[in-house]
Amino acid sequence: MHHHDDTETCVEQLRTALKANGITLPSLTVDLPTFAGAYAEAPLISLGNCNTSTARALTAALRKAAGR
Repeated sequence: MHHHDDTETCVEQLRTALKANGITLPSLTVDLPTFAGAYAEAPLISLGNCNTSTARALTAALRKAAGR
């Protein structure tokens, strides 16, 4: 699998996992400069911006997953 394919898959899996927790990050995407570049590392994923309500929901989901 190419890094690009893996990165796209990772973005979709993250989007699905967030959605299962009632969280949407509208700006979630592959970072285009690293996606188009010829770097040795896999392209980066841009989580983007979110409002405070979304940040709180994400914090709660992560705390729950960590058992806190």
